[in-house]
Amino acid sequence: MKSVIKRSFSDFFFEYETPRQVLVKNKRVAVVCRIIQLGVLSYIIGWVFMYEKGYQTVDTAISSVFTKMKGVSYTNISGKERIWDVADYVFPEQGDSSFVVMTNYISTEGQKQGKCPELPDGKNNCTSDTACDEGKYKRQMTGKCNTNTSTCEIYSWCPVEDDREIPNPPILRTAENYTLFIKNSITFRQFNVVRSNLVESVNQSYISKCLYHSQTDPLCPIFRLGDIVEHSGFNFSEVARVGGAIGVLIDWDCNLDLNIRHCKPKYEFYGLYGTGKNDQEEKPSLGYNFRYAKYYVEDKLEKRTLMKVFGVRIDIIVHGRAGKFDIIPTLTAIGSGVGIFGVATVVCDLLLLYLLPKRDFYKSMKFKNTEDQEENPTLPPSQKERELPKE
Repeated sequence: MKSVIKRSFSDFFFEYETPRQVLVKNKRVAVVCRIIQLGVLSYIIGWVFMYEKGYQTVDTAISSVFTKMKGVSYTNISGKERIWDVADYVFPEQGDSSFVVMTNYISTEGQKQGKCPELPDGKNNCTSDTACDEGKYKRQMTGKCNTNTSTCEIYSWCPVEDDREIPNPPILRTAENYTLFIKNSITFRQFNVVRSNLVESVNQSYISKCLYHSQTDPLCPIFRLGDIVEHSGFNFSEVARVGGAIGVLIDWDCNLDLNIRHCKPKYEFYGLYGTGKNDQEEKPSLGYNFRYAKYYVEDKLEKRTLMKVFGVRIDIIVHGRAGKFDIIPTLTAIGSGVGIFGVATVVCDLLLLYLLPKRDFYKSMKFKNTEDQEENPTLPPSQKERELPKE
């Protein structure tokens, strides 16, 4: 028993096993094998290493965004002149990465709490008090029907807002000439790299005179509002009238194996909602709007001016990715590629063993068959048995 165990350990530690290989001289199979291997090699070099940079370890960015709008508009409505600056048309306050630039509005001035008839828009008609349920939750009706407007009387801020007609052209149509300054900073913690969209070539002198253009000034951080809307595929006149939303993507794709100066942002613009087409009758709730109120006291009575604002909502999104050479992902990519080379062997074996006319011959060359031994095999004679005289 000890000798058997000793021999097993000896065979395990001091013997090397290698698979048997058969050299097949078949042009068709050889060509298929080389084509598959060439395809795998092209995939590893072209896609994994060159395009996907599989030899790099990757980190995503942590970012911050600061914004600043500039521009002034002038309006003259019914002889009432007014100047609109940043404090009037940007919501919320300056500096956020998501904000609204007002381009159109409907104003309802002098509202005070009281009783007044609903808007005669054809949806709230009444002919008698019985059609106006007192205390109804939706409108807080008083239970009376106003004979002048044929609508129910309600508790509300009076007079009620009339938003049936949206001003056209938009009141602040000069908003397309407003400019947006974006300051973006990103950090790649894994590589201890901090970058800003104000890269080396973007200095104070350049900023003072540049305006973003995808071809001539792709790194300028100052954007004209009309250009942002047009780049997103929308029509500014229509978006300014009913509102809409634009996504500004700042894309950082940095290869840190190169000089850090090559790590630069790329700006892209996407229309999120608001088609800019004249199809409001076909698609409901197009555009973007919200309401806010300015409160004041007059003759000891609280009043307000209600503003229904239509505007361009800007959402600034930052996507940052950086890669740098690392031996671990490099070896992993190489190992995966070597494993994929086995596809050629599998395909060629299928051709040899199941599809070619001489498949039986190839099977006999590839596989070595053995016969099953008997359950009680005859043992060879011992030394003493061989020395005994034969009868």
